[in-house]
Amino acid sequence: MSLTLVLFLGLVALPAQVSLHQSPATRDYRKDSRFQRLLTFFENAGCPAKRLTQAFLEAADRYKLDWRLLPSLSFVESTGGKAARNNNMFGWGFGKAHFPSLVAGIETVANRLALSKLYRDKTLDQILATYNPDVTYAPKVKWVMSQISAVE
Repeated sequence: MSLTLVLFLGLVALPAQVSLHQSPATRDYRKDSRFQRLLTFFENAGCPAKRLTQAFLEAADRYKLDWRLLPSLSFVESTGGKAARNNNMFGWGFGKAHFPSLVAGIETVANRLALSKLYRDKTLDQILATYNPDVTYAPKVKWVMSQISAVE
């Protein structure tokens, strides 16, 4: 059997979830001061989202978002996952959106906030006004962001 045929058969036999172009290993955020602040904030509030601390930071860094924004949205919308339904911690799609996992929800919302015409190139206040136009919403999210920053 030729080497080309062996390689072809090997590729065909690969499980569907294996990618030929694996992404580089994710960064270990445990030594990042943001990780400990966010983890402590979620732990103090008894939020299930504490186990997603790394995913929040990865998404924020990948999409160049304020690292406190996604966790704050999740806290305001579902108390950090306590009231999440369908893996939707963010109240996305008027709370009706379904995500295959909590991490997929983080990734989707981060992607939309960074790249969608609705949110892209806006200030924090403009993003929040688009996300939820209720005049009391932005102050709530910004207060949570300040609480995350204040954690030592």
